Amino acid sequence: MTKHNAQNERIKRKYFAYLKEAQRYSEPSVDAAAKAISRFEEYNRFRDFKAFHFEQAVAFKRRLAEATAVRSGEKLSKATLYATLTQLRKFFFWLPDQSGYKGLSYSESDYFNLSEKDTRIATAHREQPSPTLEQVKHVIQTMPAATEINRRNRALVAFALLTGARDSAIASMKLKHIDLAQKSVFQDARDVKTKSSKTFTTFFLPVGEEVAAVFVDWVEYLLKEKLWSGEDPLFPATAIAVGESQRFEVVGLDRKLWSNATPIRAIFRQAFEGAGLPYFNPHSLRKTLARLGEQRCKTPEDFKAWSQNLGHEQVLTTFTSYGTVRVDRQGDIIRRLGEPPEQLQAVDHARVLKQLAEMLDRNGMDASIPLLP
Repeated sequence: MTKHNAQNERIKRKYFAYLKEAQRYSEPSVDAAAKAISRFEEYNRFRDFKAFHFEQAVAFKRRLAEATAVRSGEKLSKATLYATLTQLRKFFFWLPDQSGYKGLSYSESDYFNLSEKDTRIATAHREQPSPTLEQVKHVIQTMPAATEINRRNRALVAFALLTGARDSAIASMKLKHIDLAQKSVFQDARDVKTKSSKTFTTFFLPVGEEVAAVFVDWVEYLLKEKLWSGEDPLFPATAIAVGESQRFEVVGLDRKLWSNATPIRAIFRQAFEGAGLPYFNPHSLRKTLARLGEQRCKTPEDFKAWSQNLGHEQVLTTFTSYGTVRVDRQGDIIRRLGEPPEQLQAVDHARVLKQLAEMLDRNGMDASIPLLP
């Protein structure tokens, strides 16, 4: 049975280069496109893309809706259907511009669209679980610190809470990126795997002196006791060697970076479950910190600084992607707003509007536009 089509492989290679070089897609995004196209090819028995017809798209959608996930055995989610079909629609919209594919129609790519109903289901915002600040602090307090590995793991969770750094960034950081005097981290995209290769400075967030102390103690241990340099990893990989039992054993720290963030997620799982809490991945702490910022920040400028600290260029990113009010908190706020007016704290609207206008002006936007109708 045919497992590939040479013509298809050539045009796919060109498309992936287009995504990476022209559209500036990351490797994971290119991989997602490749997976979706491969899925369609397998269904279509590797027919040449030049023979594409809209009926193939319709039939593929039907088959995909009936497919089941390998691990769970359940039908694929609407979100998976949407992501897969969106990738295919982009690819078949790109194809007619390529030499040898002029016979294809742009409009036929639209047949990969989901119905409006299924699209709403797939793209609906759903509250993602995240731990409270108190829960993360409890995890850090209960983590053991008897060995080098223990201390590294404990400092890693503390650092994630202090900075909100993404796990891929944490895995690639070196000691030179930390400035204890300024209580800051320079996330330099030349070395650190930041999202969209952004370079920015993160200052330690006010999550508790005890949390900062755990991390500072770890950095000083590496610099003063182990005599490591700035080029050494902030969170070194685990060293594995053949032990006395002639089996591979953990023997301490390896003086090199992790190749990916998988070990960090494993540390988080072990830490949360060891504290008797459900597992929260490293990224969930960014939601914890966004919500903390909403509570702590008193002015628009405060929240802009907090947003920048998380690596967001736009405040709305923090609000819409991370700062959604939890449902239980939403209920508390609505009930409080139902209290008699004299019990509510007065808000200086004039001062807030003035600060918003100043911030808009600094960001190159027209501050003369009325902020309220």
